[in-house]
Amino acid sequence: CRGPLPLLLGLAIIMGIIALAGRGWLESESEPYVQQASLWESCTRGEEDLNWNCESLMDYGWGRAAAATYLVGFVILVICFALAVIAFSIEILRFNFVRGIGGLLFVVAVFQIIGLVIYPVKFTEEIPLTGDNMFSWAYGFGWASTVVVIGCAFFFCCLPNWEDEVLGNIKPTYYYSSP
Repeated sequence: CRGPLPLLLGLAIIMGIIALAGRGWLESESEPYVQQASLWESCTRGEEDLNWNCESLMDYGWGRAAAATYLVGFVILVICFALAVIAFSIEILRFNFVRGIGGLLFVVAVFQIIGLVIYPVKFTEEIPLTGDNMFSWAYGFGWASTVVVIGCAFFFCCLPNWEDEVLGNIKPTYYYSSP
């Protein structure tokens, strides 16, 4: 596999896995740490209590929508990664395939953005928050994955325009000015 684009998609997948599995979508900003949430559940505890009481966000329509849209985007991202590895491994497919992958990556970005916007808006409307809270590291990984996907989408869409330059099929043009 040549080129950094499939590697960047792999990085986006890793960040997406962290976002999907992480319990740091929302956390208490300072002590006492009484609230934390993932894409899947919201947990609270009393100031003196050591045990977390968790409630599934899948009981809410918006929770299912946020999880489903982010997860659909993630699955399409994994498919794009596999297609990119194949396209960059087989010479004939390289520049015929990449615009389609770029288009799919824009679809991934739309799905992920929808999930990443639904979550904080509806969470803060419908879940009672305790103390000062912040959207934290796992939520940030979700956005980081989305930003990398958007960047890769532009590169995949623009790469065929520079096919000859990338492959070295064009002789360089030298501009010479006489003194």
